[in-house]
Amino acid sequence: MNRITTLFNIKYPIIQGGMIWNSGYKLASAVSNAGGLGLIGAGSMYPDVLREHIQKCKKATDKPFGVNIPMLYPNIEEIMNIVVEEGVKIVFTSAGNPKTWTSFLKEKGITVVHVVSSSVFALKAQEAGVDAIVAEGFEAGGHNGRDETTTLTLIPMVKEKIQIPIIAAGGIATGRGMLAAMVLGADGVQVGSRFAASIESSAHNNFKQTIVNIKEGDTQLTLKELAPVRLVKNKFYNDVQALYEKCPSKEDLIELLGRARAKKGMFEGDLEEGELEIGQIAGLIHEILPVEQIVQEMIADFKAAREEKATFDF
Repeated sequence: MNRITTLFNIKYPIIQGGMIWNSGYKLASAVSNAGGLGLIGAGSMYPDVLREHIQKCKKATDKPFGVNIPMLYPNIEEIMNIVVEEGVKIVFTSAGNPKTWTSFLKEKGITVVHVVSSSVFALKAQEAGVDAIVAEGFEAGGHNGRDETTTLTLIPMVKEKIQIPIIAAGGIATGRGMLAAMVLGADGVQVGSRFAASIESSAHNNFKQTIVNIKEGDTQLTLKELAPVRLVKNKFYNDVQALYEKCPSKEDLIELLGRARAKKGMFEGDLEEGELEIGQIAGLIHEILPVEQIVQEMIADFKAAREEKATFDF
């Protein structure tokens, strides 16, 4: 037991990232059943769809699970009320000020975790009263911090500043990565890309296959003027880069991005025109596997690495 397994009442300190278009109730319940903490990704769900996924998740697992809520969500008040009404006990918030909703959620007996990309924001989250933070490095897929701080440097810098539990995220898909993050000061890890390429992920199989085919250097952080996002280099990404050569305005970038671009790529499987969000660690992901196998392989790898490093003698 450590601070994260105790906080969430789970077996392993492994949290599944609440990724848009990947993290439906099937993935969340599978991770929870495997001993980690599954998260439903509310960011790609209308309120009624989120309610349905919460209800299905409660039927699919008797283990703890949570909901990840980007606070820039247009229906945020309705989403928060649904979480309370459905009896969700754990909420991860992101993309916004933690002071806005933390007190509301904690008054309802909900454990609150906030995602940050810097030690400055980690301190603000701690001051807001959250129970733990996710410190997410530059390697991560999807929307990312503007400072481009890597996980290797972010975790110890955050550890130096705060007292509450730290969950490391960004570039973690193996037990060895998990061990490294915990040696640096994390109490647990949040894993996204590895679970995106699972059988239970709600992503389109075209996207899952793209993940396992990715090589080093095949992703890039872009669209910083809107919200920095790490993307697979496909036709849409190339179109963005071509537009940058013309010194585009923010409005030009918004027009190119359009609507539902991420849904088109990750959920509908359009590998050319879709926005394909995945982390740098995808270069180490070579198979689409069931969640149970992913978790067990991570734990076995963690234990093997821990024993191997214990033999070092300088």
